[in-house]
Amino acid sequence: MNTVIELNLRRLSPADFAALGVDDLAYVRATEADGEAAFAVHAADGTPLAVVASRDVAFALCRQNDLEPLSEH
Repeated sequence: MNTVIELNLRRLSPADFAALGVDDLAYVRATEADGEAAFAVHAADGTPLAVVASRDVAFALCRQNDLEPLSEH
């Protein structure tokens, strides 16, 4: 990694670090809603955005809103 970038990342506050990617990334994770399997979509900062019935729908929803979906394990 570039030393200058590495040093700058070490200077980020926890809030700044949490905000990285907030406008570009969304996390998709398996969950349960009303006793059924579902998938939750969260912004990069953890803000809940949606709960849908399938992983494919969750990823499509992210992409339709110009977010890059990432699976949370």
